[in-house]
Amino acid sequence: MGLSFHYNGRIAKPEYLSELIAEVKDVAKVFGWDYVVHEQQFPKGLYGLVGYNSSIYGISFTPPNCETVSISFLSNGRMSDVPHLLFYGKTETQPEREYLYMLSVKTQFAGMAIHQIIIQLFRHLNKKYFEDFSLIDEGYYWETNDEELLKSTFKKYTDLLDDFSFALDNFPVQSNESIENYLERLFGWIKKKDENQ
Repeated sequence: MGLSFHYNGRIAKPEYLSELIAEVKDVAKVFGWDYVVHEQQFPKGLYGLVGYNSSIYGISFTPPNCETVSISFLSNGRMSDVPHLLFYGKTETQPEREYLYMLSVKTQFAGMAIHQIIIQLFRHLNKKYFEDFSLIDEGYYWETNDEELLKSTFKKYTDLLDDFSFALDNFPVQSNESIENYLERLFGWIKKKDENQ
């Protein structure tokens, strides 16, 4: 739970990788974000294929109070990251295989300014290095570039999390109450509170 964005795509050409890593590393250094550089050169003969090896290529960085942002790829050039490769890299199930390429980052606790910086970085990288790139922003900043909309969406998520935390602290589970009934009562209280504001 919390405002996030979701993305996938591929690097347009394997020879772009070292320049992309250098640019992202510079951004991470400017903001003082921790970063990890993965493999820096694609192996010959694997880029563009369906298959991939067990390595990750590219860079990942972690702003304060934010999940790690991976601008990294499998040897076939498609975006992925270390956790996805570990969890889904060897699956034979087709729906699970697609999870390998579905990346998400929660920025809720990092705040609006960091969210904006990351989205603007993706705008730049998309124009210069990516193809078949898609990003869905729960704050709608990617789609609209509207700061006021992003601000109001962040507020909605924060209010929802605050209400839910308050409700959990102040509405204990009643004896003989199922978890489904408890959650129904909890969400009913949150909805009623929001309607009265």
